[in-house]
Amino acid sequence: MLMRKVPVFVPASPWGLRLPQKFLFLLFLSGLVTLCFGALFLLPNSSRLKRLFLAPRTQQPGLEVVAEVAGHPLAREQESPPNPAPAVPAPGEDDASSQANARRRKGWLRRTHPTGTREMATAARSSGSAALRPQEPSIPFSFDFHAFQSRLRHPVQGTRADESKEPQSLVRAQREKIKEMMQFAWQSYKRYAMGKNELRPLTKDGYEGSMFGGLSGATIIDSLDTLYLMELQDEFQEAKAWVEENFHLNVVFRIKAIKLGEKLLPAFNTPTGIPKGVVNFKSSNRSWGWAMAGSSSILAEFGSLHLEFLHLTELSGNQVFAEKVRNIRKVLRKIDKPFGLYPNFLSPVSGNWMQHHVSVGGLGDSFYEYLIKSWLMSAKTDVEAKDMYYEALEAIETHLLNVSPGGLTYIAEWRGGILDHKMGHLACFSGGMIALGAEDAKEEKRARYRELAAQITKTCHESYARSDTKLGPEAFWFNSGREAVATQLSESYYILRPEVVESYMYLWRQTHDPIYREWGWEVVTALEKYCRTEAGFSGIQDVYSSIPNHDNKQQTFFLAETLKYLYLLFSEDDVLSLEDWVFNTEAHPLPVNHSDSPGRGGGQL
Repeated sequence: MLMRKVPVFVPASPWGLRLPQKFLFLLFLSGLVTLCFGALFLLPNSSRLKRLFLAPRTQQPGLEVVAEVAGHPLAREQESPPNPAPAVPAPGEDDASSQANARRRKGWLRRTHPTGTREMATAARSSGSAALRPQEPSIPFSFDFHAFQSRLRHPVQGTRADESKEPQSLVRAQREKIKEMMQFAWQSYKRYAMGKNELRPLTKDGYEGSMFGGLSGATIIDSLDTLYLMELQDEFQEAKAWVEENFHLNVVFRIKAIKLGEKLLPAFNTPTGIPKGVVNFKSSNRSWGWAMAGSSSILAEFGSLHLEFLHLTELSGNQVFAEKVRNIRKVLRKIDKPFGLYPNFLSPVSGNWMQHHVSVGGLGDSFYEYLIKSWLMSAKTDVEAKDMYYEALEAIETHLLNVSPGGLTYIAEWRGGILDHKMGHLACFSGGMIALGAEDAKEEKRARYRELAAQITKTCHESYARSDTKLGPEAFWFNSGREAVATQLSESYYILRPEVVESYMYLWRQTHDPIYREWGWEVVTALEKYCRTEAGFSGIQDVYSSIPNHDNKQQTFFLAETLKYLYLLFSEDDVLSLEDWVFNTEAHPLPVNHSDSPGRGGGQL
């Protein structure tokens, strides 16, 4: 989690560490906090930031810490679990909207709105404070920041090619428009909802939500790396200042990051080592209704911890974090899998599948994503992750992949041998995932996977193109002569989701086919026309109506993911280069572990 979240440093508190190192600790801490929040942030290395944040090395930090190690599903006792998520939540209702929102955070169900998540994680909560005492001994630290920095292949923000000529000037103008959208979304949030979790643009106020674990400021946390990436310096400083003053993470970041990681470890105290879905730090264990009254852990949650926990081991030198997630893989490799498929619900007690429901969308999605990304983040040394990914992909291709009568390729859902011929918007990340993994497939499969990635991405584009707004529905079906369209109003909403533009970005970087930028610009145009309001961006309740009915919610992931992926789509390939960075499931960058050779870019901005 060398990413970017910069809660703030007090200029009078170094610990003998330079700014980028402090930044690293802080960002990683925010990454840990995002086990609940869904925010892991980019590590910038900037002399400008050094001047802003770094205090003289000779000063010593005060260890007066914070009363709370806050974290969205991580710290604080949950007041009461929600009702089981309905199969088809009604758009526009607060409960449904808050569930859709919360499930996009680490610890709940990430890209899942009615059913799933590309979220990493075990959610843990604490009702009390978790203060670090001034006398508390420091925690051993082993991460070699300078070695990491020297191995970056490219500058974090790229080299900025000459954009004075066409078509570069057009691309620059498009990128600047996306930057303006981010600035508008941020300024609206700042004006009407600063410190709240999310902005409600129609009523011009803020929203906390019962599923944020009592934590505030989710939009601020999730926006930091996007603001930095887009060089919105004033807005970034505003966000940093709020974090410093209100988020209580302004001292001893590395200790707190490690402590916060340690607070998650009790979730793994099960007979199998598969973590529970929700843990109260002090006493009771709980889980949500969609996890079947606490009896199940969800594949996309416990399967999406690997990247962050391995990096936590690298930061702390404590192998326990890596051991916990490696055990998850051990269990999954040993257990029988129907036709090689991974069902979405697993008992952490018995180690048995609780239902034979398989989905590459909600409830399952980020498990598959984290396998291939673990291989890439390890600088292609994590062979176990690679093998598991390609085995899973082969099973998906054999049992879930279909082509509609109209020629559209899609990944169906599987329920005990019966296919539901639909895809969720959440599943549309898979085009990008398959493209990302195509290079390292067996030689005879590489061309096939590149084509498969393109075909799935085309299908997801069709779900946008076939709506009146040119925005895609939450789920779309292939039956009764209708293809790539929602079949009921309760699946027709769009809540500013990023998965389709995420695949556009990956396919663009792999192929440089201009169609992906054309499709991306269609999304920008549609967002401006149908989702932009006087006071921010809002989801809409029916993509098939040209008169939008807004849901009054500017989701945090819109700033963290949707706008970031669009910005990267219109940026040079060396901006957050995929050689150096792997995006976690919330689009926050984690560093590739280049451990064997010095880089060319030195990581300088």
